[in-house]
Amino acid sequence: MITNKFITFRSVTFFCVIILFVLSCGKPVSSVSETDPWKKMELIVKTIPQTHFSDKTYNINDFGAVADGKTLNTAAFEKAIKACAENGGGKVIVPNGKYLTGAIHLESNVNLHLEDHAEILFSINPKDYPIVHTSWEGTEVMNYSPLIYAKNKTNVAVTGKGTLNGQADSTNWWVWSGGKSYGWQKGIPSQNDPTNREVLVDMAEKNVPVAERIFGEGRYLRPSFIEFFECNTVLIKDVTVINAPFWILHPLKSNNIIIDGVTVNSHGPNNDGCDPEYSQNIIIKNCTFNTGDDCIAIKAGRDADGRRVAIPSKNIIVQNCKMIDGHGGVVIGSEISAGVNNVFVENCLMDSPNLDRAIRIKTNSKRGGVIEDIFVRNIEVGTVKECVLRATMTYNVYGSQTGNFIPVVRNITLENIKVKNGGKYGVLADGYAESPVENITLRNVVIQKVDSIYSLKNVKNINFINTYINGKKVEQTKN
Repeated sequence: MITNKFITFRSVTFFCVIILFVLSCGKPVSSVSETDPWKKMELIVKTIPQTHFSDKTYNINDFGAVADGKTLNTAAFEKAIKACAENGGGKVIVPNGKYLTGAIHLESNVNLHLEDHAEILFSINPKDYPIVHTSWEGTEVMNYSPLIYAKNKTNVAVTGKGTLNGQADSTNWWVWSGGKSYGWQKGIPSQNDPTNREVLVDMAEKNVPVAERIFGEGRYLRPSFIEFFECNTVLIKDVTVINAPFWILHPLKSNNIIIDGVTVNSHGPNNDGCDPEYSQNIIIKNCTFNTGDDCIAIKAGRDADGRRVAIPSKNIIVQNCKMIDGHGGVVIGSEISAGVNNVFVENCLMDSPNLDRAIRIKTNSKRGGVIEDIFVRNIEVGTVKECVLRATMTYNVYGSQTGNFIPVVRNITLENIKVKNGGKYGVLADGYAESPVENITLRNVVIQKVDSIYSLKNVKNINFINTYINGKKVEQTKN
């Protein structure tokens, strides 16, 4: 009897398992947790470690800092940070007031904390920024130090409700861009002179060692604002960043970064709000971006240098952010040669007559790269100039950008998107005949006031599911 009961129990259990299996097969793939990308995002969030600091504090005033906005306090910052690091770490306090300084170099276990009414004014004298190993537009270089810089550090932060002011404008850093709208006139040196930017790009193509790519004085390549280079476990929280020389928040070859509650308000040339490059496990949340370039631009190296480094950017999460002015809300590229995957964007507001696109992917046949698995949901878009989604494999800047490295762009999903003023196109996408943009899905998307539903060239498998543009349901296209 015991044996029979056991057999009966096993039979019933087996039958139940079969029924559950059959029922699960009838569900959409997205409802199965193992294949739901948003479940993957949740797992990434849970696994990113948090910064932790000793409760010791080090006030920069105790190390000679003067809050008059005129005295150069570089040495005071350096002494406070060094003392903090040598004593096991803690918080370096920037009290209320205006503090002028050159480059600030952080150490492991140090939290640079600005009080609510503290403002760090960064010098506009290039001589206050020593030459360090950094990157410029996706190419590694020995160049001016970023304004705030950390290399090979762990457990490090910049926090507080104070202001970081790069003091850049059309009389100093910005004029180096060579843009007439930023103060440049004929005869003024700039990054575009033949011996500057072009030389760096050529060095990378020829695989010149980074240590020999020495730029700095006389080369006019502007420094990034906040750069964490080869760092792990980083927090940037609550600060306001204004008047940046160049790229603003730049995690480079770094892992486990949380950027939370940061406000970026800077309209200079190449003033991208946040550029994760060769970096993984990044959360950007509760931030506001009002920029002169892309609000968020995910990077992975330029051309030969990107292929040399070969570190893809992945597991990038953008949550609860507001994008105002910018070339794009969330952008991938164009420095993208090592590839990007697993990007998640949710619960964001994008709205400005000066915002060109909501989501943008840009690469070309010099960049190459595999860009895949981009997931966007729950986005409110007020106004964009050009389109809601732009994906191009023929992005050109600095002249012709064609080569032999055909990119791959695939698996882009937009769901639960509402757009009031969509600009010229709902979707604008172009690929190559041999490598089309592949697998675009719009689900539960409503776009109003758009000139055209889409413009597609070499696009394979685009799906419109419960999507309405200009009040009409979009029928499935032929792929």
